[in-house]
This record gives sequence, C-alpha cells and structure tokens, in this order.
Amino acid sequence: MSTPARDGRRSDARRSDARRDLLVELGTEELPPKDLPTLEQAFAEALSTRLRDLNLKFSAVQSFATPRRLALLVRRLSLHQPDQQITRRGPPRTVSFDAAGAPTRAALAFASSCAVPWESLSTERDANGNEYLHYSGVRRGAATASLLPGLVQAALNALPIPRRMRWGELDAQFVRPVHWLLLLLGSELVPAEMFGIMAGRTSRGHRFMAPAALHIRSGASYAATLQQRGKVLAVFDQRRQHLRAQVESLAQSLQGRAIVPDALLDEVTALVEWPVAIAGQFDTRFLALPREVLISTLQDHQRYFALERAGGELLPWFITVSNIDSPEPEVIRSGNERVVRPRLADAEFFWAQDRRQPLSARLAGLRQMTFEAQLGSQADRTQRIAVLAETIAAAVGADPGASVRAALLCKCDLSTAMVREFPELQGLMGRYYALADGEPAAVAEAIREHYLPRGAGDALPASPIGDAVALADKIDVLAGIFAIGQKPSGTRDPYGLRRAAIGLLRIVLEHRLDLDLPALLDRAIALQPLPDMSSRAASLATEIYEFVLERLRAQYLESRDSNGMSTEMFDAVLATRPRSLLDFDARLRALVQFVARPEGASLAAANKRIANILRKSAEVAAPAIAPELLREAAERELHRVLESIRAQLEAAIAARRYAEALDLLAGSSGAVDQFFDRVLVNDPDPALRGNRLALLSQLRALFGGIADLSRLPG
Repeated sequence: MSTPARDGRRSDARRSDARRDLLVELGTEELPPKDLPTLEQAFAEALSTRLRDLNLKFSAVQSFATPRRLALLVRRLSLHQPDQQITRRGPPRTVSFDAAGAPTRAALAFASSCAVPWESLSTERDANGNEYLHYSGVRRGAATASLLPGLVQAALNALPIPRRMRWGELDAQFVRPVHWLLLLLGSELVPAEMFGIMAGRTSRGHRFMAPAALHIRSGASYAATLQQRGKVLAVFDQRRQHLRAQVESLAQSLQGRAIVPDALLDEVTALVEWPVAIAGQFDTRFLALPREVLISTLQDHQRYFALERAGGELLPWFITVSNIDSPEPEVIRSGNERVVRPRLADAEFFWAQDRRQPLSARLAGLRQMTFEAQLGSQADRTQRIAVLAETIAAAVGADPGASVRAALLCKCDLSTAMVREFPELQGLMGRYYALADGEPAAVAEAIREHYLPRGAGDALPASPIGDAVALADKIDVLAGIFAIGQKPSGTRDPYGLRRAAIGLLRIVLEHRLDLDLPALLDRAIALQPLPDMSSRAASLATEIYEFVLERLRAQYLESRDSNGMSTEMFDAVLATRPRSLLDFDARLRALVQFVARPEGASLAAANKRIANILRKSAEVAAPAIAPELLREAAERELHRVLESIRAQLEAAIAARRYAEALDLLAGSSGAVDQFFDRVLVNDPDPALRGNRLALLSQLRALFGGIADLSRLPG
C-alpha cells in the first residue's frame, strides 16, 4: 500500500500533466477586411504570450478568421499552473517576538502575507549570525479555467485596433459589435462574460446558407463542424487557397489567365466565408481604355479579378467572388455586370474628357491646388522640382532640358478627372496624356517614373531622366516638410518622408549615382518659400542628412548581405560625414573587411587610445612634427612608416580605394604597438610631449580620412 506522501506526489504529477484543447471564438459583425489578417495574427500572439507569462504549457496555437469571427485553438493546454516553491525571509527575530515569546505585529503580518499561521514559520541565521523569520512552502498553481476569462479579455484588449466602437448601452468597446462568445476547455464550457456576452458552446455558420446555431463539442471538431454544417471555411489560408484555385480554374475555362495580386486576394478572402467564383463580361469597347484604368476599375473599385491572354492583352471578362453558393448564379453574374458597366463608362468619359486639353495646359490649374499651406501650390512645387532636376541631370547623365520638361509636367495629371477618380493612377495617366500630346517618349516615361519606388520592393526608374525627376521630387518634399517642422514622429508620417528617404537611397545606391547629397539638400532648402531660411539652412541640412542616413543604417543592418556590418562600424564612417552615398557605401564595405583582420582590432584599440589621450591632454599638440625631437627608436620608426605610406595613402583615399588605403594602414600596426609599448607620450619635457602628441594627431588624421576607428569596440 502506498504511503500518503507517495499518493500525494502521484496526484500532483497527474494534476500537472493534465491537458486539454482550448477553443476561443468571438463572433462579430463584419470585420474590416484589410485588417483581418493582422487581427488574426495579433490575437494568436497576444494569447500565446499571456499563457507563457503564467507558465501555462501548450503545444501549438491554430488561428481562424472569417468576416464574422476571430478564433483560436490552443492545443494541449495545461489544466493547471505548475506549483511554485516559495522561500521568503521575514523580519529579524529580535522584533518578531516580545519578552514573553509572543509574536509581535511584524511576525503576524509576515505570516499573513505567506498565508500560513505564525507557528509554521521557522528561523534561519545569516552569515553574520543574525536570526530572521523564514518561510518555505509551495504555492499551488491556479486552475487554468479560472484564469482564462481574464487572459482572453486581455488578449482581445491588446489587439491593434486604431478606432474602437461602442454599441447598444454597453461600455464595452471593440472593432465591431460582438454577438457571441464560445469558450471551451476540452469539452467543458468555461464560464465567462466579455463585451456583455455570456460564453456558450454554440457558434454560428454562414449568415444565409446555415443561419442556425451550431453546437461545438470540442476544439478538435470546430473547423470541420463549421465547414460541413455551417458552410464556413474558418481557416484563412485554406479559404485563400480555395478561392485562388477557383479563380484560376475559371479563368482557364475562358482561355485566359487571372491577374491575382496578393493584396486583392487577401482582401477578397477576408470578405467571404464560403467563396464561389463567378465570371462576368463587359463591352469590348472598354478594352480601348489604358490597361491600368481597366484593372484599377475592376480591382480597386469592384474587388474583381481581371483576365488577360498569355500575351498580356486584357480580355472582356472579370471574375467576382460571391459569398454564397446560389442556385441562380446567373442572377449574381448579371447583377455584377450591371454594376461594372457604369464604372467603366465613367472611366471612358474621363479618358475622353481629359484629352481635350494638352497636359501642359494644366500647369495653370496647379496654382489652385495647394501642396501645403506654408509651401505653396503644386505649381510652386513643380518649379522647385524642375530646378533640382536640372541640377541632378548634369550629374547622372540625363538630358537637362528633358528633365526640366518632365519635372514641370509631372504633377499635371493631378488635376485630371481620371486621377481624381483613381488617385492610384497618378503618374501613369500623366504618361498616357503626355504621349497623346506628342511629348517625347522619354519625358512621358519620366512622368510615370518619378513616383518610383512607391513602396518596398517596387521597381526603380529605368531612365536617367526618371532618376533625376524622382530624386528631385523626394529631396524637395524632405526639405520642405522638415523646414515647416513636420518631420515624422513615432508611427506618424503623413507626408511619407520615410518612404521618400528610402526611395532616394535605393535609386542612388542601386543605380550607382555619385551625387553630393549635402549640396542638393542645401539647394532644396534654399528653394523653399519660407522666411529666415538662410539662418536655418545649415541645421536643417544636417537634420535631413542624418534622417536619410538613419534609414540607410536600418537597410544595412537588416540586409541579408550585411556581411558583419555593425552599428559601430556605421557610426565610424558617419563621423567622417561623406558627401556621397556611394562614398559612404565604399568606406563601410572596406571597413567591414578591415575589422575582420587581426590588425584591424589592434588599430581600432590604438585609435581609441589615441582619441582618449588627445581628449584628456591639457597641452596643445605641436603644429608640426619636429624630426629632431623624435628621441626614441619606436617613435622614429612610427614617423618613418607614416611618411613612407603618406603619398600612396592620400592617393588611394582620393580615388576611394579604401580597401587599398586600409591595407597600407594595416602595415603600420607593428610600429603603432611598439610606440605605445616603449614611448611615454606625456613626457615631463613639454617639447617632447607636444611633438609626440603631434605624431599621434597625424596618425589619427590618416585613419580619419576613411573612418573614425576610435568608435569601434576594442
């Protein structure tokens, strides 16, 4: 027969090993489709984090998301927190008991905080022989079911919802009104109330095809029950794949290929619970519209998938995705065809109307369009862009006249009816209208390209004129918005300055454009129509330069081919303030290779030591080295080595052959080490001290032509 102690241990083991699946489902009104994937992921991460924080073990978390629900299935969740061994020191024994040996208020308070009677406390001595009250015991872990309501509510409260809403007379807030709550641990209902709703064990299926309540037996049967009885594909990725397969299959049956952008696929997936693809037609006359206009009308306005032939020509077909398996799909098809027809007719009208006047005639209209109250109209802005584009064109091999022409026309399509209806087509429509007006093809293409890159991974301008106008546009917006004090703060960046800086960096570095960035910033700042710009120009240029370089730092450190670059290396190059981004890149890449060499670490440490000596020295170094005052062999050798490499070093730096320059400096490593081992820099003789400081200043200056090595660890 087992002893009670053994039975207790076995009971505790069974208690800590017990696990069940947890199912949480929050049913709502239709959730914002573009936010649904983010909400799904955030809910899973928030609940997982809180479970781990309470030391509740689980094997995996599966998430579900449809327009009307967010749900999580937590696999094999522990039913109890593990017990914790608690050890605490209390007050000294001298203040814990009175003269009669009765416990004082201090002892009773300590016992109460430990949730035990004072008689169960013990005493212990510290290293100095002082006695203290002591408690050692086990804190029993809480039942998971008792913790879940608070954990789930906290996870939902933590979701990234910019604007929450109230409904009815409740104080509760969520992204959309909540209609049901399901909370099961294993097959047991967990009592809870959230958003004014009591937890139950029923879910709801498709709003129209399966409106009756669905009894859920356990988390394991959740997805299958919704699919088979509720007509709901609850797993977002599964629904997405099913939708894509239907669209592509239907497109093939029409001898075409579906255009399926990921963003549109995600959005449509978030709009439906039971996707059914249906094809519709439109009049072939609309194929005369520019391709981008047709696609934008179908995708952005209607959430339809456009079709094209293998050669890229658009077909007069579209595919819509219904959220119901209708017995009369023809009704859905004709309804969507009726909706899209006036949309395309409007686009056709805009296309014809806009071409009644040349693009250049719209320059006057830009004076009525405010760019920013303090920075003037869009016409003012295009004039500034034109001045900058002409300056940049000379440096990037672009035709200056064509660059100016493209800059003056680059914003003209903002006043067209087409772009007012389809803002995402700005630049693209400018290209079409410019070509229709007989503008040179290079000018028309630069009008389109000056917005590039529009985002991460987007294409860059393909022409030198496009580079010139795109860079001018980005530099002007950086200069102007910084000048009015509206630089980005936190997540707020209404003028897209971070995107502009990253676009500038990509164009310059990927197209290998050797531009004087500070000079361009100075020019752009001087063009801004603001008072007192001359007194603020230098500080503004520095601020913008550093803002752009911080974006470059992030790109380097996050890049897969960073090859060991560190923030200290970046700072070492930044300290030299290179005027060209290509120059900055060349210095940094040479420094990465140099630091990996044994001499690199040695010379980095020596530079740090030199910087400290020069900073702490009260004496001013001699203006030049006096060879006759070089008394020690080690200092004479260091001087000889520096003189022997000076001309080659300066030539290599001037030609930006930084790897070669650092190789030359690496050859001085032995002489530098010998100098510090054998020469007393702070000699009592002021003349010798000044001469040695001059020698160190010269050494540091030679290194400083590439990077400030004193900023490297070592």
